[in-house]
Amino acid sequence: MHSASGPHSLFISDLHLCSSRPAITALFLDFLSSTALQADALYVLGDLFEYWAGDDDLDDPHHQAVITAFQQLHSAGTNTYFIHGNRDFLIGARFAAASGMTLLTDPCALTLYGHNLVLSHGDALCTDDTDYQKFRQQVRTADWQTGFLSLPLATRKAQIEALRQRSEQEKSHKSMQIMDVNGDAVDALLRAQDYPALLIHGHTHRPGHHTLVVDGRQCERWVLGDWYEQGSCLRLDATGCQPLPVSAGCLTSDGLRKGVPRQPACRAHR
Repeated sequence: MHSASGPHSLFISDLHLCSSRPAITALFLDFLSSTALQADALYVLGDLFEYWAGDDDLDDPHHQAVITAFQQLHSAGTNTYFIHGNRDFLIGARFAAASGMTLLTDPCALTLYGHNLVLSHGDALCTDDTDYQKFRQQVRTADWQTGFLSLPLATRKAQIEALRQRSEQEKSHKSMQIMDVNGDAVDALLRAQDYPALLIHGHTHRPGHHTLVVDGRQCERWVLGDWYEQGSCLRLDATGCQPLPVSAGCLTSDGLRKGVPRQPACRAHR
């Protein structure tokens, strides 16, 4: 099912879906069954889940609901793509097969509707946060992932939770500038990718539109928003990019669906 004002693709990131935030999951599932159905393709640029401990957790009821919705979207004719985030870099081939999604590398260069663009989660651009970059380099290696995935699922989840708590403590001592993208890193990426017209990324939870000039070449940098209290989506067609609102009318001011009791929070963070 395509239409809604002509050919277009949609981009989202940083949903941080988890079972303790059912209203946002419900909002996202509604998005997949309505707005996303009208698109040629949906690109998820990382942090779809609050965390992903491995593809042997596919049977979790919350995960199953999301996977089924992606499979239905794929079956209806919308292509779906995924780039790993810092919270779900362990998503693998089993998840991709179950959901119908295609896994992309980071960064990913492509051409859509006459626009040359580069997609990224964005965490690799936050080079001022040297401690995080060291951690990222470690956990993205095949040896580390093989060792971690050999542990029992319950052990992995406990270690991830401990790591999340430590990360929150460390971030409270970091400046906002350190946790944002580094301008030189952005310039280097654009240069390496032959000056694309568009760079789209997430991670920082700072949605915005920035016009850059690198070596005399102009580029637009679009930063996707998170889905903590409402949805956030970017549309691309032949005319360019346009942020789209994702209705949050069904949510209360604290991000809960009306009538759904509060549950222990798993607040979305970078």
